[in-house]
Amino acid sequence: MSTGAGKISQAISLAVATLAAGIMPAPLERDPARDEILRKMAAVAGERGWGMDVLLQVAGPDADLLFPGGSAELVEAWFDLCDRDMLEAMWDTEEARLSQRVRQALLYRLPADGSVRAASRKGLSVLLAPCEGKALRRSMMRTVNAIWQAAQDDSSGLTYLTKRLSLGGVYASVLLYWLARGDNEAALAAFVDRRLADVLRFGRIKARMGGLPFMARA
Repeated sequence: MSTGAGKISQAISLAVATLAAGIMPAPLERDPARDEILRKMAAVAGERGWGMDVLLQVAGPDADLLFPGGSAELVEAWFDLCDRDMLEAMWDTEEARLSQRVRQALLYRLPADGSVRAASRKGLSVLLAPCEGKALRRSMMRTVNAIWQAAQDDSSGLTYLTKRLSLGGVYASVLLYWLARGDNEAALAAFVDRRLADVLRFGRIKARMGGLPFMARA
């Protein structure tokens, strides 16, 4: 897993650097039929994987027509669906503090649910293939950006970019922790709290030095 962890961290770093340059990946095709298939696949993917043979068995003989890009497209679309589920869950949050909204979004995106974690692990193994690096980076870009959207951040300009750079590092470490030990919900929440506290502490130091804080109104 150490090689995979290194690849994931590298992919997130490249994804955030691309975000910081103001580049977003093209939107994915979204429709109810695809979403229904993705949920069916996610329910079994932790044990059976994201192969096209599994897709045909789970969703019918023509299901592959909706995912011409194969397993990588399946996984990329499912990660996008997870991002959208997170955004929906955060829609009515009444938390006033931005840092706590980011915390909520991270925990919604990376739940303690073992089946979701197992499906994500299998999905990442698909995107860690040498030929799928771009799909992995696109997925990470969408997730980092979606977390800020879920947190209802309204920053722009340089602050918009620096926040995504900072969150990329947080998300990388939380994702790897979640994959390894995410079955313990309290421990995961505590880990998220420590990572966010580290970033907030760094942001205050930067503010005193004339830089920009990671999360205003924390």
